Amino acid sequence: MQKYANTNPNCLVTFIVVRKINNAKIVIFDRQLKNPTGFAYHSGQMHGIEATTMCYNVSFLINKAGKLAERYQGVMPPKWKEQLADTTADDGLPTYYFVSGFSHPVLPLVTTDGLELAVWGLIPHWTRDWEVAGKLRTGTLNARGETVFEKASFQKSIRTKRCILPVNGFFEWRDHGNVKYPYYIYPKNNDLFSLACIYDHWSDKETGQIITSFSILTTEANDMMAVIHNRKKRIPFILPPGKEQSWTNKDTPHKHIREMIMPCMDDHMQAHPVSRNLNNPRNDRNVPDALEIVEYPELPAIA
Repeated sequence: MQKYANTNPNCLVTFIVVRKINNAKIVIFDRQLKNPTGFAYHSGQMHGIEATTMCYNVSFLINKAGKLAERYQGVMPPKWKEQLADTTADDGLPTYYFVSGFSHPVLPLVTTDGLELAVWGLIPHWTRDWEVAGKLRTGTLNARGETVFEKASFQKSIRTKRCILPVNGFFEWRDHGNVKYPYYIYPKNNDLFSLACIYDHWSDKETGQIITSFSILTTEANDMMAVIHNRKKRIPFILPPGKEQSWTNKDTPHKHIREMIMPCMDDHMQAHPVSRNLNNPRNDRNVPDALEIVEYPELPAIA
């Protein structure tokens, strides 16, 4: 495996993963991203501003594209499973114990065409230029499930470009006694959360580069998340395995898509409090300790 990245924040950032299969080099990802807002990719992290509402922080620890092809074989085309049959090969996917959407990280999406690297923060196809794109994408990290069919930034993508962001877990903050306590929320069965997303392709008229970007859908919190995310009371829309194909299938009736958007069951997830070091974006948060349990005696139990 070879991975290349040009990290100059004032020019195009090139992220290419090349994998050798049967003595032939297969380009798995090849994407160039212009970086007008000065965010710099380095040491597996992105740095930017922070917020603690909605679903803006996730954990992604899968560095093997073959594992994703195996897990999502019902969604991805068969050729992907054949090309990535070696599920032990390290394909250089970005690894994040903790990453904030406000740093606009690059993450792999599962689509009916295969895996595609995309920037978090959807840039609609009709966006005029990078100045507008830079402003829009901070407000499109999430898309509310209740209004996604009506919002101009999302209404085309929700109909034709639905995808999945696989994550190991996500982070939300609980407010107790005017103090914010971060929680890590993850699946009970050691599987992945399949976050329902939408994506779009935007062409930079100045450079001709095509940028793929995405938003995570959210919905009302389930009972457990209403206790944790007790100010906004939201939750990312998590797809059960039986709904993954319907979500990504372009032919699924829009009525069925609307009906699918609901919170997942409490018994599919578990959570524990983590270090309050995560509250400060100046800290190095992309570390294994970000996932470790931290006990706070003053916190009531969530169940």
